[in-house]
Amino acid sequence: IENSLWQALPRFMRRLDGELQAAGAAALPAQATPLRFAIWMGGDRDGNPNVTADVTREVLMLARWMAADLFLEDVEALQGQLSMTRATPELRRLVGVDEREPYRAVLRGLRDRLRATRDWADGLDPEAPADGLVLTDADLFEPLQACHDSLVACGMEEIANGELLDTLRRTAAFGVNLVRLDIRQNSERHADVLDAITRWLGLTDEQGRGYGAWDEAARQAFLLRELEGRRPLFPGSWEASEEVREVLATCREIARHPAAAIGQYVISMATAPSDVLAVKLLLRECGVAEPPPIVPLFETLDDLDGAAATIDALLSIDSYREGTAGVQPVMIGYSDSAKDAGQLTAAWAQYRAQEALVEVARRHGVRMPLF
Repeated sequence: IENSLWQALPRFMRRLDGELQAAGAAALPAQATPLRFAIWMGGDRDGNPNVTADVTREVLMLARWMAADLFLEDVEALQGQLSMTRATPELRRLVGVDEREPYRAVLRGLRDRLRATRDWADGLDPEAPADGLVLTDADLFEPLQACHDSLVACGMEEIANGELLDTLRRTAAFGVNLVRLDIRQNSERHADVLDAITRWLGLTDEQGRGYGAWDEAARQAFLLRELEGRRPLFPGSWEASEEVREVLATCREIARHPAAAIGQYVISMATAPSDVLAVKLLLRECGVAEPPPIVPLFETLDDLDGAAATIDALLSIDSYREGTAGVQPVMIGYSDSAKDAGQLTAAWAQYRAQEALVEVARRHGVRMPLF
């Protein structure tokens, strides 16, 4: 990011803005975000035991460190440029009416907060005391926008729309989290957690079997009952296996970070509605207040053929559909399906699955990003 995208983003936005205005459209607002960035690194634990909850925390905090460092460099450069004295009353109220160089004063305060934020992120602890830091996009965007508005109002629009506008656009696109981190885990790992806790709590079926041995109807009934209930599912006295603890630690790590830092939670080898409902339950039980989009990844030929039925069943659950906010992303697997059925058969199955999924989304009135 620091070596290419940081410079490329504002250049691209200037070109896009120019093309739009040449075609008769209005100028792009500074907060427009036609491009956003997300990564897998440090979040994709499917089949990789080295990607742990600790690694995920380190990646998320290093991204915040890098964001603070890059924006600090921008703000220090702007501080050297914006030495003018004319300013609106609104800007002067931020720094005091007697301030001789109000833009520099605003930027100086932001600079100091970014330095403190970088030091805070260096500790890799998202729950460390964080008073006076730049923790939200608004913390960064608002003082920069105040400087921009004042410059425009005082007849210095060309200066306002120079490097200051570039920094505003970087703020909108990258923000204080720099990138969103996508989490990916195999559906069987979630089922293992629920199998372990149902057996430990004695919530077994008539044959004494836990969640892992239940059919889809029984799994859905259990998950929906738990999602509708209020009691905690995981007691403090439960001594889970290392594998189970790691899955839960990842969910708890998501809860420790702002929702804007997480892209989506992808479930590889998804086969049924319960795979999605299981993640929804685990995230809630681990304290995730604003869960990321939960994305089933349909990979095998059979799963692709059943994808539309799975999503239809999910969206037919009122509480689930309401929780999607009108958007249900789906990931289509081309690699495993090709291994499973051959490239031609898999490609045809992927096409059929996407056509069927789009029809399901249309029928339920939701948007469905496919990737």
